[in-house]
Amino acid sequence: MEPDVIVLRWTQSPGSVPAARRELRRTLTRWSWTTVEDAASLVLSELLTNAVRHGHVPGREIETHFARTGDTLRIEVHDASEHRPLMALPEEGATEGGWGLPLVDTLATKWGVESRRGPGKLVWAELAVEEREF
Repeated sequence: MEPDVIVLRWTQSPGSVPAARRELRRTLTRWSWTTVEDAASLVLSELLTNAVRHGHVPGREIETHFARTGDTLRIEVHDASEHRPLMALPEEGATEGGWGLPLVDTLATKWGVESRRGPGKLVWAELAVEEREF
């Protein structure tokens, strides 16, 4: 039986983002939850990219949790920084940067930021998983 929570650790480097996406896709395939794969990959990319860019604490890693409960996928990104993300739309005419949390807000059923045991925070998002009809 496949576990209901997958916990992985990542270095604070940009290369961790595509590696984490690959692991999420593998997990969703094992869980037969591929219907949410694209949206979940985008959400994970945005949350993890924020942690790599803004949550850097020397000597600390970033941790991801992929959890399934009923028909909900929960993605968590833990980092050791106390800097909390704020959702704001980018300035008019901006072509890159600043779109991450608005995108998460659109794709996720709900999302938030919480303190965690020890230093830092966790940013989470939940996505509803629709059953595939055959």
